Amino acid sequence: PALFMENARKGSIVSRANSIGSTSASSVPNTDDEDSDYHQEPYKESYKDRRRRAHTQAEQKRRDAIKKGYDDLQAIVPTCEQQDFSIGCQKLSKAIVLQKTIDYIQFLHKEKKKQEEEVSTLRKDVMALKIMKVNYEQIVKAHQDNPNEGKDQVSDEVKFNVFQGIMDSLFQSFNASISVTSFQELSACVFRWIEEHCKPQTLRDIVIGVLHQLKSQLY
Repeated sequence: PALFMENARKGSIVSRANSIGSTSASSVPNTDDEDSDYHQEPYKESYKDRRRRAHTQAEQKRRDAIKKGYDDLQAIVPTCEQQDFSIGCQKLSKAIVLQKTIDYIQFLHKEKKKQEEEVSTLRKDVMALKIMKVNYEQIVKAHQDNPNEGKDQVSDEVKFNVFQGIMDSLFQSFNASISVTSFQELSACVFRWIEEHCKPQTLRDIVIGVLHQLKSQLY
C-alpha cells in the first residue's frame, strides 16, 4: 500500500507538471510570426526594374508598329492578296511581302512611263489636228472671199490623180502590213494598220507629198 500511494503521488505530480507546461506554452506569444509580419515592408520597384519594364514596353510598341506596317503592305499590294500555290495556305513571310511590294512598285513605274508615252502621242495627234483645222479654215475663208476664183480650173482628172496618189501610198503600207491567212488575223491587222498609218499627221504628210508630186508634173 505504501508503494502504491507513492506511485500515485508521483503520477499526479507529473500530470500537473505537464498541464502547467502546456498552459505556459500556449500562453507564450508567437514571436516569430509577429516579427515576420512586423518587419515585412511593401516592395519598392528599383530603378533597374523600372528601366527594364520601360524597355520591354518600348520594344513591344516597336514590334507592333512593324507588324502593322507589314499588315498594311499586304492589304495595299494586290499580289500579296493572291493565293501563292508555292506556299499553300501559310502566312506570307516578311521577306515575301517585301519582295512582292518591290515588284509591284516596279510594275507601277513601268505603267506610269507607258501612260506618259501615250499622253505624249495624244498631244502630238491633237497638235496635228489643230494644224489641219487651221488649214481647212483658211481654205474655207479663201473660198468664201472669192467663190468664183479657180472655178473649173481643176479637172476631174487632176482630182482623180490626187485621190489615186493618196490611195496608192496607203495601199503600199496596207499590203505590207495586212495578213489574210484568216479572218480573225485580217481584222486584227486592219485595226493595227489604221492606228499606225492613218494618223492625222501621217495622212497630212501623204497628201502634201502627192500634191507636190502632181504640181511638179503639171508645171
